[in-house]
This record gives sequence, structure tokens and C-alpha cells, in this order.
Amino acid sequence: MTNRAYIYDAIRTPRSKGKPGGSLNEVKPFELAAGLLRELQSRHDLDTSYVDDIVMGCVGPIGEQGGNVTQMAVQMADWDESVAAVQLNRYCASGLEAVNIAAQKVASGWEQLVVAGGVESMSRVPMGSDGGAAFMDPEVALHSLSVSQGIGADMIATLEGWSREDVDVFALVSQQRAANARDQGYFNGSVIPVKDRNGITILAEDNFIRPGTTLEALGGLNPSFEKASRMGMAEMILSKYNSVEKINHVHTPGNSSGIVDGASAVLIGSEKAGQDIGLKPRGRVVATAVTSTDPIIMLTGPGPAAKKCLATAGLTTSDIDLWEINEAFASVAMRYMKDLGVSHDVTNVNGGAIAMGHPLGATGAMLVSTILDELERRGLKRAMLSLCVGGGMGISTIIERV
Repeated sequence: MTNRAYIYDAIRTPRSKGKPGGSLNEVKPFELAAGLLRELQSRHDLDTSYVDDIVMGCVGPIGEQGGNVTQMAVQMADWDESVAAVQLNRYCASGLEAVNIAAQKVASGWEQLVVAGGVESMSRVPMGSDGGAAFMDPEVALHSLSVSQGIGADMIATLEGWSREDVDVFALVSQQRAANARDQGYFNGSVIPVKDRNGITILAEDNFIRPGTTLEALGGLNPSFEKASRMGMAEMILSKYNSVEKINHVHTPGNSSGIVDGASAVLIGSEKAGQDIGLKPRGRVVATAVTSTDPIIMLTGPGPAAKKCLATAGLTTSDIDLWEINEAFASVAMRYMKDLGVSHDVTNVNGGAIAMGHPLGATGAMLVSTILDELERRGLKRAMLSLCVGGGMGISTIIERV
């Protein structure tokens, strides 16, 4: 018999532009994560020797994020030397995969308390820095017909008949909802200010959001992936989707996820752990799922993963109160809602990565704090979290408020 995996806390850093000049560029990746570990320890008077493991995602595990960045964070946070740590990489799903693995560890009964999360300093370790055959080896690219994710997003929009205005309208709503949530304080309980070594606050809230965004401004941006498409990628993807004559390139910096820095941490444990350390659970992980779909179009995995997760839990879409899909691109979220037959009214109710940014390895676990806070605020019960993943994969997790 498995144990229930309870969520005792879920926190994150603010998100800021992931390029030189961004507010968090001065902060080393391990320090972004270490700050959250210190916060978990202090706010719960946590005896860190009770923690069995720490699992964090990181998509660029090289340079300052290499050498098991999670272990560096544990040591820099001055946690007990008995606490082990591991870094994992399932591309954009890494943060949520860390949460799922932590929940599975606890459910197995073999471990009692695990921290999950992720970190990505995209300003200090630019996306793609780690290379890899999937992106750099021509033999692999030709065999798998690998193209830019953005071209896959454009192909989804083309197949679905979504116009540039359709995806821009979705992006505008993301900006409006995120700005409202930040300004109304919906994130305040989970967003932990990033401070320097002298205790001076570097950044206290998300500053990537653009509350003044208009549909006209979005419409004035140039497509991001048309040039790459002309360099042979269009022919690669059209060789499979040969009913399409031409890709409609609708995605721009305004309706795609932003490049940002950030970190996340979720405290997951058994009922016994809560009793031992005096914590009351806020939620629990009900079910998890991963799957894979077409690796060429790459971004259609979230819907099938969510359906698989529902089946595992013995639930239907009507049992889910709120839905959270990472806004890698507008068409990804729009396809997700179509696949599941769910309304935008209950999906990404506080905006998403188009407005706030997508710190690759951290995002999935960030969604846990966002959705758990919102379930509590609205007095609702369940939520589904999903992300698209490189190579055609999809990931989903059902969270239930306790």
C-alpha cells in the first residue's frame, strides 16, 4: 500500500529577464536555489537532517549549473551534511518531473521528506549551452527531422487554422491576468525575495510582466521563426505534414515564453513526516504521468499526458477545477485546451510563461506554488499541471488541496 505524498510548502523566486542586465543576473544559479532552501528552513524551523533527498531540475547543466548544481545549493544553504541531492534534466518538464519523483519517493514509503524544484539562470548559462546531439548533430537532426520548437508551434497554429491575431489575443490575456495577480498580491505568499549576501533585496516580485501590453503592440512584432524555416526546417517538417502547403509563422517574442532567471522549491512528505516535524499539509499529489508524441511537431504532448494522468487517478475533466499549462507558445496552450475540451476561463487564470517567463528547469515546480495558492484562494479542490517537453514528450500532475 502506498503512502500519500503531501505538499507542505511550495515557494519560488521572482522571475526576471534572463539576459545580461536582468535583475537576477548578478546571482549565481546555486544561490538562487540556496535562498529558497534557507527560506524553507527558517519559515518552518526545519531540522534539515530529517530531509531524505533534494531533487531539482536544470536544463543547462553546464558551467555554473554543472557538477550537480543541486548539491552546491544544499551546501551553500548550510543544510545538514546528511542531506543528499540530485540534478535532473527532462527539458522543460524538469521542475515538475522533480516534483513527481519526490512524490513517488514518498509514496513508496522508502523516504519521508523530499524537497523538489528547479533552477535556471538563463542570463548566466544561455539556453543551449550544453549542446547535445539532439540539437548539434546533423545525423540525429536528419534522422529525427528535428526542427526548432517555434516552428513546431507555428505548425500547430497552421494545422488548427489559428491566425496571428488568435495567438496574440491569447498572449494579451496572459499579460493582463499575470499583471492583475501580481498587483493583487496573489503570488505574495509563495514568492520569496532574492537578497544579496548583505541581506539587501535584489528583487522582490516578478518584473518580466508587461502590464501595458496592447494587441496593437503585439501585432507589430516580427515572426521569430520564419528565417529558420527558410533554412531547410520547413522542408523537414512538411515532409511529414505534407497536406500543408505552407507554414503560417505566427509566433513572436510577444506570444512565446520569455527567457528568464528563477528557481523553485516544493516540500513534499508523508503524513508521518508532517507529524514528526510539526507541519500541516497544504495539498497532495494525486497522480502523475509522462508520455511522448510526435517528435517533429514536438509540442502536442501535454493533452495526452493530462488524459493519461486523469486515467491513472480515476478522474475525468469535470473533476478538475483549475488547469495550468506552461505557455511555451500560445498555440501549445490553445491546443491543450482544445484537446481536453476545457475553457480558458479555468486555464492559466493568473497568466503564464508568455507574461512571466519560463526559467526552463524551474518552471514546472513553480506551477505548483501558483496553482496551490489559487486553489486555496478560491476554495477549490483539484488542479492539473502540464507542460510540453522537447522531443515530443508531455508531463502532467494532479494536485489536490487539503
